[in-house]
Amino acid sequence: MTNKTLLITASFLGLISIILGAFGAHGLKSLISIESIQTFEIGVKYQMYHALLLLFVGGTPLIPFKAKKIIFYFIVLGVLFFSGSIYGLATNDLSGFDFKSIAFITPIGGLLLILAWLTIAISFIKK
Repeated sequence: MTNKTLLITASFLGLISIILGAFGAHGLKSLISIESIQTFEIGVKYQMYHALLLLFVGGTPLIPFKAKKIIFYFIVLGVLFFSGSIYGLATNDLSGFDFKSIAFITPIGGLLLILAWLTIAISFIKK
């Protein structure tokens, strides 16, 4: 893994969050409730926040490479579990799959995102 991998991944997470945000605001408007759209938007926000964080991590020399690798995996898995499950839960009525059955991965994703931030903080403390 390289800084380039982190930056490319961050770019795609950001790109996908913009696409999903537009889809949530326009494509889902007549299909799901306002509460579900607001829930969907939370997933989009957290995905974008962590895309930007990953851009920072990939572009800074202040974080050791070993920590960058750990942060990368925490963010990618965290976004997949947290935002991904929120997207599924918000659009549950549109799918043949009951996303409520895997809702337990949402807090796991949140924990992974917290661990990414904690890893960054520890890296700065050690500097």
